[in-house]
Amino acid sequence: MADQTTQVAAHGYSAQKDNYAKRLRRIEGQIRGIAKMIDEDKYCIDVLTQISAVNSALQSVALALLDEHLGHCVAQAVAEGGQEADAKLAEASAAIARLVRS
Repeated sequence: MADQTTQVAAHGYSAQKDNYAKRLRRIEGQIRGIAKMIDEDKYCIDVLTQISAVNSALQSVALALLDEHLGHCVAQAVAEGGQEADAKLAEASAAIARLVRS
């Protein structure tokens, strides 16, 4: 009987997984800091400045993940062709549209 080991496909970001996790933990800390600022009745503009920084950091992570997705998942599907390529391109297009709207 053949070995039926199931392989999990690596995602485009797999090589940078630790880096992404570190960046998201940093963003999580920034958000906790914003909540603390609210609790401490900090000046509105200071809170808004921190919110803007978090939004920029999240957008940076999202764009990096999108780049990884295009360079790995989409490129691989396009190289293989067929319906999977069409699906990955449509999926990437929808993700870009969501990022542009946010």
